[in-house]
Amino acid sequence: MPSPLSRTAADYLAALKALMPSGIVWRRDTGSTQVRVLKGVATTVARLRGRADYLLTDAFPATAGELLPEWEDTLGLPDGCIGDEPTLQQRQARVTARLAATGGQSVPYFIAFAADLGYAITVEEFAPARADALCADDPVYDEAWAHTWRVHAPETTLFEFGADISCADEPLATWGNAALQCALSRIRPAHTVIQFAYGS
Repeated sequence: MPSPLSRTAADYLAALKALMPSGIVWRRDTGSTQVRVLKGVATTVARLRGRADYLLTDAFPATAGELLPEWEDTLGLPDGCIGDEPTLQQRQARVTARLAATGGQSVPYFIAFAADLGYAITVEEFAPARADALCADDPVYDEAWAHTWRVHAPETTLFEFGADISCADEPLATWGNAALQCALSRIRPAHTVIQFAYGS
């Protein structure tokens, strides 16, 4: 994303010519040696300014392109959950989710973590049956169900190609819940059992 303060090589050339001393030796016509040298300087300055502007975009993981591999290396990614050929969006989402993952064991934490990956989920918790709280139609769960939770997600989560955020050789769409299942299984509390229910 170019900065509103960005200038073209022609802008820099005009500024450099204006800074030249006055006098017959300091020619400003297009073919003069001084102007040809200034054109080279102006082109380089414009290119470097453009790269500096792009660095601002690359400094944030959600929009990173060239620096995305450095973000991934820093965070220990890819970690196998994302598949063999992830799209740029999926890689950016994984980096963002890993950075935002401060750790937690609450339902809102897992929902937010899944949302950072691009999945909309709900979480169902279970409790052992208690005589004073049990209704006639309620299932009778034993003590093991106290450590079980179920993730409900759409049967298919679609990630579509985005003209401004995808690369030319990427598929027009990808889908599936394997990355969600893998990522949540890795961060679940060790004493719990996680179940996945898709399309329900």
